Amino acid sequence: MTWLISWGISKADGAAWPVANPVVTCAEVEDAGFPSSFVAKPFLFLQGDAIYMFFETKNPITSQGDIAAAVSEDAGVTWQQLGVVLHEEWHLSYPYVFTYKNKVYMMPESSKNGDIRLYRALDFPLKWELEKVLLEKPLVDSVIINFQGSYWLLGTDLSSYGAKRNREISIWYSNSPLSPWIPHKQNLIHNTGKMLSTRNGGRPFIYNGNLYRVDKGQGGGSGHGIQVFKVEILKSNEYKEVEVPFVINKQLKGRNAWNGARSHHLDVQQLPSGKLWIGVMDGDRVPSGDSVHRLTIGYTIYGVVLILVLVTGGLIGTINCSLPLRWSLPHTEKRSGLFNVEQRFFLYHKLSSLISNLNKLGSLICGRINYRTCKGRVYVVVVMLILVVLTCVGTHYIYGGNGAEEPYPIKGKYSQFTLLTMTYDARLWNLKMFVEHYSKCASVRDIVVVWNKGQPPAQGELKSVVPVRIRVEDRNSLNNRFNIDSEIKTKAVMELDDDIMMTCDDLERGFKVWREHPDRIIGYYPRLSEGSPLEYRNERYARQQGGYNMVLTGAAFMDHGLVFKKYWSKEAEVGRQIVDSFFNCEDILLNFLFANASLTSTVEYVKPAWAIDMSKFSGVAISRNTQAHYHVRSKCLAKFSEIHGNLTAKRFFNSRGDGWDV
Repeated sequence: MTWLISWGISKADGAAWPVANPVVTCAEVEDAGFPSSFVAKPFLFLQGDAIYMFFETKNPITSQGDIAAAVSEDAGVTWQQLGVVLHEEWHLSYPYVFTYKNKVYMMPESSKNGDIRLYRALDFPLKWELEKVLLEKPLVDSVIINFQGSYWLLGTDLSSYGAKRNREISIWYSNSPLSPWIPHKQNLIHNTGKMLSTRNGGRPFIYNGNLYRVDKGQGGGSGHGIQVFKVEILKSNEYKEVEVPFVINKQLKGRNAWNGARSHHLDVQQLPSGKLWIGVMDGDRVPSGDSVHRLTIGYTIYGVVLILVLVTGGLIGTINCSLPLRWSLPHTEKRSGLFNVEQRFFLYHKLSSLISNLNKLGSLICGRINYRTCKGRVYVVVVMLILVVLTCVGTHYIYGGNGAEEPYPIKGKYSQFTLLTMTYDARLWNLKMFVEHYSKCASVRDIVVVWNKGQPPAQGELKSVVPVRIRVEDRNSLNNRFNIDSEIKTKAVMELDDDIMMTCDDLERGFKVWREHPDRIIGYYPRLSEGSPLEYRNERYARQQGGYNMVLTGAAFMDHGLVFKKYWSKEAEVGRQIVDSFFNCEDILLNFLFANASLTSTVEYVKPAWAIDMSKFSGVAISRNTQAHYHVRSKCLAKFSEIHGNLTAKRFFNSRGDGWDV
């Protein structure tokens, strides 16, 4: 599956902000009623306030490419799918769209049909008709650019004599896109073997009067990088270009990133204002053929397991190691005329020799290990363990997916959140593991470390693939967790203690639930407060009672603008003093503040697949004495209830309907 992204220039309100890439996926095209297993090679077209995106989509049934389109009315933040706008009997891709004399044209790749065609929009962007066949050549990834008073057509011609796939480019020129095209004197260009690729990877663009060509790079096929070349000479008899530095930060999140494996197309255009640019590129999480590769490895391992079972069975004598000789005896019934008698008896002779040799080998290994002895039993146990491990590994390759912990979209849209943790010098080893692990999660935009006490670490001590900001506090207080922070750029904040380790998928599921309920606190550790006086109860007790009315904010999603402001309001002043006096209960206070502000459910629970509390190993957690910790928290409940009233009614497990709160 390939993804398309764009760089927008505006913001959007709501739980989706900031809108994250990818902005178009094949799933969205399919949801619009057009089956798709692949989207790639996007081109933008600007018309008024609207941005149109044309791209290749592949039908999973016919494996044929068509041209689809989408439109954005909010500068690329959200996109409406328009479906397939151009279909032919052959494969189409690379929908290069441009204007000429106030008319809109599209020049898609149609090399499977052996030509390059130009279509004109009859009813933009949905209806197109063939204007003319430009060249009777199977060009791939072709573009037309108006530069220095002439029109230039650049593409890769795979039909030319001596052409090496993707390693050269051909050029034609004309005084208009509709006039006859004259071949360049140097065609084929770059047929020297020095470059790995000379195949267009997007729209050429003009910057500061200079022409730049976008190239697929590193071999030219799908799944490679992007290079940019500055065209120094473009004449009818001469062409010269040089590579210029072009850096798109390499994704370090691996398969958790939408373009972790590949990206091979880029289209950038300057907006009419002349100050800003907008761009779109494609990408994929995994290399092409990843599923076939995983199946091959998985079934190969299964084959090794089968062979190992047969060999082990022979060694311990549970499988007969000899083959019956009658398998090689000739049959007397009437045979077809495929083999004559002489050929048939020769075949039986060879088969008999093979069986005899196999039986000799079997006699050497059969029953060599006595599984009734101690040594034999150890051997069998070791082999069984190896078989179990190999079977698990093979099953993982076949049924375990591509290894990516992908984000969950809301109405086809993705977003990002800030991960915030609070710690101090005695827990530095926890923090290092925390940052390295969670920075690779797909929707984590950046990490904020609230440093409460001691010497903070140097920036280079923390290994992260996203920006990390260390916010040093003036005093050691649990209230610092909810300090208002104008430098946080996302609406969602995931408050997560540095001693809690869970999967990226668990974080992504919680983030999805928060995006569906952005006015609530979404947490992973449910608690129940009930009784008279109120008592603080753990998750086991809450499950016995069938519900919860609090979640711990040491692992919870929230709207930081709403939550932090509420926590530092005048009404919470006494509560914050109680938190400081006990050095505990900041999460309970926040639950009371939310309960006091709403008559509806204010908390939601998401069950993690697994979570490890690393504080059990460090011995520096404030809750390491569970009984004393719960006693203090029950005191907090009593004090907070006097100030803020009761918590909301009990929220039942498995009541949301998504299966994540069981």
